[in-house]
Amino acid sequence: MSIVPDELVQLRILQRQYLQLVEPYHLRWLDARVLTRPEVQAWIFLRMFDASSIKSPPPERYQLRVLKLLIAKLERSIVDPEEDEISDDLMSAMSTLLTSNVPSEADSAQQKAFVTYSYPLHSADDSASEERAVTLLEARSVISGSGTTGLRTWEAALLLGSYLSSEHGRGMIKGKRVFELGAGTGIISILCAKHLGAAGVVATDGDEAVVDTIKTNLFLNGLDVDNSHGCQVRTAALKWGWPVNATAFSEDYGMEVPNVLLGADVTYDKTVIPRLVSTMNEFVDLNPALEVLISATIRNEATFETFLNACRRNGFKFEQLGFPPIPEPEQAGPFYPTSTPIQIWRVTKPQTAHKDPFFV
Repeated sequence: MSIVPDELVQLRILQRQYLQLVEPYHLRWLDARVLTRPEVQAWIFLRMFDASSIKSPPPERYQLRVLKLLIAKLERSIVDPEEDEISDDLMSAMSTLLTSNVPSEADSAQQKAFVTYSYPLHSADDSASEERAVTLLEARSVISGSGTTGLRTWEAALLLGSYLSSEHGRGMIKGKRVFELGAGTGIISILCAKHLGAAGVVATDGDEAVVDTIKTNLFLNGLDVDNSHGCQVRTAALKWGWPVNATAFSEDYGMEVPNVLLGADVTYDKTVIPRLVSTMNEFVDLNPALEVLISATIRNEATFETFLNACRRNGFKFEQLGFPPIPEPEQAGPFYPTSTPIQIWRVTKPQTAHKDPFFV
């Protein structure tokens, strides 16, 4: 029996969740009777646990947790041992992990890990998709020892990436010069350069250690100096609030003045908001037609209102993008919690404001 299109869609969602290190008990497993089929187990092994074919695998501790859960599901589902059996490849993979020196859960949580986020572009019948994956080396702990939050990817960036991957968002990025503030792991800059056809990208952060991490992630995605994606990506440390010199812009960043300015999860700290808005002002002064998108997880409404008030004082107009998060059970990639509101806002000066169908 071959794998039918609906099962293939479900398997791809499972694979994307696994490569994004979604908590094992939140993985969307297929029906038990489907999992027992040899061709389904072979698909899962090849694309999730075959060490020889997976370029950037999850940590071994995570692999082992998922495999244990899968094997337990298979064991409970076997009705006739003569007919149903567990794949030798899956059993061998688990044996290898059990006998290797897998770090403890606590140690594994402190180590950097490969995390792959996918923004699938589905075909008309939804049975096939272009994965448009971005693989990052992340610190999965919430805040690193140095106190920075830029070493992992946050929900606001994932939603912004989903919008930019939409038909409307792709039109905003294709052929444009993109500048990102507070780039963190670099996921948005990498997505724009690798999959969305940006003409040039500059990924910046205020923390030098975070900028070094972005450089590593560019390399992981084939975006180092001589890349095949036709888009030059630069990184730079940028302190918000400092003057942006128009005459030195090209020399400093290797790109002409940008068409698009992006920021994800850059409004969470009241103390830095005046400097952030000052920098936005500098960029709009360089290019009055600049498109500015700010994506924010609204953890504290008063803090976000501080950002909106600062925009008002500086003569900006702002409107919320009509692109809400997808409910968790319906997400097909990337995967993120929606218990806290996530919003995307377009910020303009009056001379650049115009309406389009995504804005409410």
